[in-house]
Amino acid sequence: MNDDTFVARRPTPPETAVLGVIVPVPEPWAQLLVDWRTKVGDPQARLVPPHVTLLPPTEVPVSDRPAITDHLAAVAAGHPPFDMHLAGTGTFTPVSDVVFVAVARGIGNCEMLAHDVRQGPLARSLSFPYHPHVTVAHDVPSDMLELAYCGLQELSAEFRVEHFTEFEQTAGGAWSVAREYPLTGAWR
Repeated sequence: MNDDTFVARRPTPPETAVLGVIVPVPEPWAQLLVDWRTKVGDPQARLVPPHVTLLPPTEVPVSDRPAITDHLAAVAAGHPPFDMHLAGTGTFTPVSDVVFVAVARGIGNCEMLAHDVRQGPLARSLSFPYHPHVTVAHDVPSDMLELAYCGLQELSAEFRVEHFTEFEQTAGGAWSVAREYPLTGAWR
């Protein structure tokens, strides 16, 4: 399984929380991507908003939350807003049955953000090399993977990224916004 997929995890003990950090895809593209995920039967279509993952779901001690908030605020303060362009589709098949919308512009920004987010109290390794993308089909039959791959090939979405978002998994397995962190760093 692709370790950046925001799917339901096992219930966590009360002293831990499961967090993820993302760059959200704004409207009108977010709804378009939700509609496509729904169309191909992806079970996460309405549970997980369209996004580029910076930190995959990660279990943390609740007692670390203040340090995590400080860490993420410092990361955001060290990075300026940037332009993102999503264009075309790709797949991780045969490693993982995932179809995604590709990040055509903003890859380096996402790589630097993801690296910095995964330091300090959120330090962790990844099961696969980091590859910024927006998942549009996962855990669906192969014909639905193909439909998503072909149906979104011409997608082009350009927008300004001005913040990243920390999500926390609820007891029921859904994801809720914990906090948004504005990117306020200076251009280098």
